[in-house]
Amino acid sequence: MDFNMKKLASDAGIFFTRAVQFTEEKFGQAEKTELDAHFENLLARADSTKNWTEKILRQTEVLLQPNPSARVEEFLYEKLDRKVPSRVTNGELLAQYMAEAASELGPTTPYGKTLLKVAEAEKQLGATERDFIHTASISFLTPLRNFLEGDWKTISKERRLLQNRRLDLDACKARLKKAKAAEAKATCEGDTVPDFQETRPRNYILSASASALWNDEVDKAEQELRVAQTEFDRQAEVTRLLLEGISSTHVNHLRCLHEFVKSQTTYYAQCYRHMLDLQKQLGSSQGTIFPGTFVGTTEPTSPPLSSTSPTTTAATMPVVPSVASLAPPGEASLCLEEVAPPASGTRKARVLYDYEAADSSELALLADELITVYSLPGMDPDWLIGERGNKKGKVPVTYLELLS
Repeated sequence: MDFNMKKLASDAGIFFTRAVQFTEEKFGQAEKTELDAHFENLLARADSTKNWTEKILRQTEVLLQPNPSARVEEFLYEKLDRKVPSRVTNGELLAQYMAEAASELGPTTPYGKTLLKVAEAEKQLGATERDFIHTASISFLTPLRNFLEGDWKTISKERRLLQNRRLDLDACKARLKKAKAAEAKATCEGDTVPDFQETRPRNYILSASASALWNDEVDKAEQELRVAQTEFDRQAEVTRLLLEGISSTHVNHLRCLHEFVKSQTTYYAQCYRHMLDLQKQLGSSQGTIFPGTFVGTTEPTSPPLSSTSPTTTAATMPVVPSVASLAPPGEASLCLEEVAPPASGTRKARVLYDYEAADSSELALLADELITVYSLPGMDPDWLIGERGNKKGKVPVTYLELLS
């Protein structure tokens, strides 16, 4: 118990000395040991890395899970070291409602059939979103969170220890400065030759004794200063090495960022493919339900992700069966040059993507050009007749945006 009390008193004395030194520095009454410019730059870069990592982490969490209540729930599960329960995505929930509606309203009706098709597509979108969230959490969020909860806590601890070592060093410098000033004053008083005829020659003796005491105090302060300087230099080197490790952190975060972009690209490509398939299915069914009407969208569909990358062609360009396989019996032998456009029913259409004609019965298309289109009785609803100047041929509906 006695040892603990001594240690407590010693710690209290150190804390008081540091507090006095810190306060005097704030009021400009004490000198402060400044760190070199390179060290200050390392500190500034580390602080900036920490601040922006926190912001990116929080906003990515919002992107993956917009519901704040769900984010709080997941945070609590992680802190309790418990597995986060599987959560139904919004797309999967919408698919469930649509499927139930189709079952109640009649799955054989046109509306019910369409609900089932859209429900299946929404279910696929929800599953794709779930995979994306899982991949992004592992490859991107986890490394950022590990930096903040691991490396940065270590850096902060060493920086606080360095701050304490600096306060101890500056306090030792101030103590030595005061001791030297008192020693010089006592020495000046001791150098005066005493008048032994005076009634108080003991003043000379006391002055000489004080000078000796201050000499001992200076020696003690110099020893403490050397120890404090050694401790400060050692801690500064440890902190410097940790701060220089921020460069490795940047490299790691860069790799994680590439992984995040890759997973996000895969996610949107899969979503585009699912919606393109759904659009083709709805286009076919709409032609069956409403014969004689134009099939297509009034709004432009999403553009392809890349027109040059061979790995994404399947996910970015609509796949249209050949005309010969879609044409009803007798239509393949129809000479398009002999077909005259109807007196009414022609419309303008904007081409969404480049299309290369498979044979002489089809019309090659260039993105963003305007052509005239119309339908003929008995034609497959996925195809229209397109005219551009003197050229005429069949064109796929999925490549067009019909204009009014």
